[in-house]
Amino acid sequence: MENTIVTSFCIGTEECKQTLSYISAATAREKYTGKISPAQLKDYIQKKFSTGALHVDMNSLSNQFVVVYADGEVAGYARITSKGSRPEIFNGKSIMRIADFAVLKKFDDVQVKKSLLEKCLSACGLQQIVWIGEYEQNPDLEFFASYEFVKNTAVTGVNEVGLPLVYMVKEKQQFN
Repeated sequence: MENTIVTSFCIGTEECKQTLSYISAATAREKYTGKISPAQLKDYIQKKFSTGALHVDMNSLSNQFVVVYADGEVAGYARITSKGSRPEIFNGKSIMRIADFAVLKKFDDVQVKKSLLEKCLSACGLQQIVWIGEYEQNPDLEFFASYEFVKNTAVTGVNEVGLPLVYMVKEKQQFN
């Protein structure tokens, strides 16, 4: 894939909200279709990615949104957050979670994903730990491992749609 790749932070403008509403819903459909019921998927997208829900998340100082474009088209996004529950093993440490990380299948290219993840890691540079919780069958788990994220089997759980999670952790001494 010969793309011009641009990755940038998305701020609370109407244009950003519309872009995030589109890309988050589109990637959620690709990610979860066939893994959860259509009604559950529709409800999940409405609750999490409507412009109203995104407005609240974008106005939280705990969240940062990153969008990646390939040849001028929105290709994927990530949400970095310090908000929400965290596994007890992280108590007493400064942490950031890559809460959402998704690239449309049309742009499923390592360079697109690399640009998105590296922007996230750059934003998390002062944290002791960066962690990701993804469903067990997510094909990006190997990609995260290539960036020295390590599976943590001491932490278990399920995601917002009820799928078992794998926790991937990257500690500060591993950042580069």
